[in-house]
Amino acid sequence: MKTFIKGLVLAATIGSAQVSAEMQTLNVYAWGGYLPEVSLKKFEEQEGVTVNYSTFENNESMYTKLKLLKGTGYDVVFASAYFIEKMGREGLLAELDHNQIPNMKDALPALLGQAHDPENKYSLPYIFGVTGLSYNSAALPEGVTRWADLWDKKYAQQVMLIDDIRDVFGMALKLNGYSINTKNEKEIEKAYQSLVELKDNVLLYNSDAPHVPYVSGEASVGMQWNGNAYQGQVDMPELKFVFPKEGSVLWMDNFTIPSGSEHKALAHKFINFMYQADNQAEIVNSLGYASATTTGRALLPDELKNNTTIFPTDEDIANGEFINDVGPEALAIYEKYWQRLRN
Repeated sequence: MKTFIKGLVLAATIGSAQVSAEMQTLNVYAWGGYLPEVSLKKFEEQEGVTVNYSTFENNESMYTKLKLLKGTGYDVVFASAYFIEKMGREGLLAELDHNQIPNMKDALPALLGQAHDPENKYSLPYIFGVTGLSYNSAALPEGVTRWADLWDKKYAQQVMLIDDIRDVFGMALKLNGYSINTKNEKEIEKAYQSLVELKDNVLLYNSDAPHVPYVSGEASVGMQWNGNAYQGQVDMPELKFVFPKEGSVLWMDNFTIPSGSEHKALAHKFINFMYQADNQAEIVNSLGYASATTTGRALLPDELKNNTTIFPTDEDIANGEFINDVGPEALAIYEKYWQRLRN
């Protein structure tokens, strides 16, 4: 009888664990439209879990919420490179166990060991991209080639800017011949003054789906992320993407696991899953952004593999500059002028 009862208890325990596994939820926090739905569904089916995908509009709002929650509430959070060091320093990120992410062996070496996380202790690359110019060639047959073109008075109330402090200031700093990673307040203030001069031309700020204002006809010229430019071109072939002559703003977004995640093992599985070649290819297919591995690109059709909007040339990359962490003191200066600009 005791053996029978023990068997029932064991069966009940196993059954409870199975139900718990089936009910497990992976809480993901990222920009909207940022993860391939095909891959998310495959992961749910493979692991018998639910992916709860919450969205934010920019790095600042993501950081503010994670800081408020003290690193809890989410299992995988996506963050741009220049936020990684800050979040790690403040205890918001868990250290990654690379042994649980064997597929990271396929990551592009150039994306690993960057200044924001030299040992990839807290982050691994998801996608990389370019902030450049877009315009509707049907409405503006003359086109644009430089950041400076956005200041032309003929574009009054036609310009869209990305709703991102470092992108916008990066543009203005490049315009003035400065590094997008400057810590010099005089240079940042000069960029701010240039942006004030642009205000009459600015129609809106958008970072949720920045190709939509162009496709809908709301905006005709302005800033754009290259992947969103590609997405817009699918519906609107006359939407052009330009690498500005002054130099583009280059960026990289990363997987991270918050320190308060309740499902760290599952989060590692998710990152490893997303590094599979088929999922890396799906990132490009679905989002139009360059993924982090060569294996994914090898599976793409030629029209995507050789698309220079998605995959910039070496020359375009060399003419741009990656956004890096500027430290808390300099970031406070950027934020001060950003608030003045937006208010």
